[in-house]
Amino acid sequence: MAKTLTGVVTSDAADKTITVTVTSRETHPIYKKQYTVTRKYAAHDEKNDARKGDTVRIVETRPISRRKSFQLDEIVKRSVGSVELKSDVNSEVNDKVDYDHDTEEEK
Repeated sequence: MAKTLTGVVTSDAADKTITVTVTSRETHPIYKKQYTVTRKYAAHDEKNDARKGDTVRIVETRPISRRKSFQLDEIVKRSVGSVELKSDVNSEVNDKVDYDHDTEEEK
């Protein structure tokens, strides 16, 4: 049975490769305290479908390269929205001026 993991895409910069961060909770064997473990996996994405921030399921497969032993199974949830820089937003919206932070030249 192949191992299946669910995580969040943290990078999609490489061609046909995504980096998936899988977060899990583990219990210490002696102290019985729970802690968070974060692992990163490189997964093969044949069609370049997944984008940064998407929640995906990856499945174990034969080694595709030195680092890649997982393949994209399905995109569970797409990421919503994107982050814009303050300077880009202010340049698009002329009627809204941030008087606390904008300098005289920008007004």
